[in-house]
Amino acid sequence: MADFLTPLANFIDNTHLVEQIRDVDTVGLFTNPWFLVPFLAQVGWWLYKQAINSLVCTGLAIGVWFFTGTPYAKGLVINGEIQAGKILPVAGVGIAVLIVLIYIFFIRSD
Repeated sequence: MADFLTPLANFIDNTHLVEQIRDVDTVGLFTNPWFLVPFLAQVGWWLYKQAINSLVCTGLAIGVWFFTGTPYAKGLVINGEIQAGKILPVAGVGIAVLIVLIYIFFIRSD
């Protein structure tokens, strides 16, 4: 299994994928028509097809992505140490997201 993951890890390291995702200009992305028009078309298609699972997963992904850019999330690690007083709400939100995903995919499957 490690033989399979090594080229993938090398690809991610060589392309600096994590840094690229971290440095995304959110305001610029959601005001760029080359992103916004296809994104809204996809969301409109999901609404038309009543694909609630896809809409909820997209909303959760955007919400978590937005949260990671907030000052609260950036203050979780200071000087390489996790702030214990701030970790409980983050864990609660993470558990809530997992509960929603488990409900959507396993309990309320169409």
